[in-house]
Amino acid sequence: MKFSQALKMAFVALKGNKMRSFLTMLGIIIGVLAVTLLISVVQGATGEITGQIESLGSNLLMVQLGGAKDTHLTLADLDELTESEYIYDATGAIDLTTNIKAGIESDAYQVEGVANDYQTITGQDIRAGRFISDMDVEEHTYNAVVGINVAEELFGTEDCIGNELDIMGYDFTIVGLLEESDTFLANKDDNVLISLSTAQRLFADKEFNALYISATTRDMVDMAEEATDDFLTRELGDDDGYGIINQNMIIDVMNEVMGVMTILLSGIAAISLLVGGIGIMNIMLVSVTERTREIGVRKAIGAQKSDILTQFLIEAVVLSVAGGIIGIGLSYVGLQVIGTAMEISMGMSFGTVALALGFSALVGIVFGIYPANKAANLRPIDALRYE
Repeated sequence: MKFSQALKMAFVALKGNKMRSFLTMLGIIIGVLAVTLLISVVQGATGEITGQIESLGSNLLMVQLGGAKDTHLTLADLDELTESEYIYDATGAIDLTTNIKAGIESDAYQVEGVANDYQTITGQDIRAGRFISDMDVEEHTYNAVVGINVAEELFGTEDCIGNELDIMGYDFTIVGLLEESDTFLANKDDNVLISLSTAQRLFADKEFNALYISATTRDMVDMAEEATDDFLTRELGDDDGYGIINQNMIIDVMNEVMGVMTILLSGIAAISLLVGGIGIMNIMLVSVTERTREIGVRKAIGAQKSDILTQFLIEAVVLSVAGGIIGIGLSYVGLQVIGTAMEISMGMSFGTVALALGFSALVGIVFGIYPANKAANLRPIDALRYE
């Protein structure tokens, strides 16, 4: 019997029991829907987070300073660090969380003292006004740049340039508004930036809390990290007083974690496919029982064992693959809804679709072999006598 003929007969048999066929496919539909949704959502979230990290500039290094000893580092000291061929620029920052007032409104925000290089190194964009300048640092001015959330919460509008803030009893004039941040690593939406020199006076503390360093190129990030590590160990005399955060390292760790999550979630979702496969086996056994006389007639007029085996196996695979296709279609719709709700670009990769369809077909074959083999092994005389 030709494959096309067997396929046509399989569709006719399934079409004759539409509701039963649909209910049988339901387990496969749910399984494929779960697998493709979970994998695609994890991939979409991974791509979004990776994009946010890389939006800082893929050559960024961040150093957290917090040892028991004072560092006594200055911007002049960091000039030595930039002499390395692997390091393009470096700057320091000092921060403190304190209550800020604007008229009758007040709330706690992080105030960060920065220099002009900070904007270039961390990739901060200005929506209105200007950033902290070299003159602000040299003259110890009381100027401030605010995040968008600070402006909306304290003034109720983004149009806040020229307004004043009360920071620790001192009046600061807002000279700039930061663009809304699209990254979690350098999110300054809730921050107030002032000049580094003013912050050191205001906080009565000249010690940097953090260093921001950009490598000359992305390929030199690891070498820049080594140069930074050597510099800090030499300057501080203590390799436990700081921690270096490498963007590439963050991305690698995140991809590794997301990869493990994808495998675990896919394994859990695959259980639904196995349950669907058991449903296919069950309904195919019922079909074999119902069509025993049909099998006997076909064998009596010359059908071979391989013909019967092929027919019932194709029916099982068609059920499974059809369920997989429907599941992929529903998953695509679900991803569009999730992507819109989360404001993240969601889509299914070719690999995900191929995996879902391949696994669906495999389930149909594995769970269809036994019923198909049982049908193929029926003796014609016994099948014809079956009532």
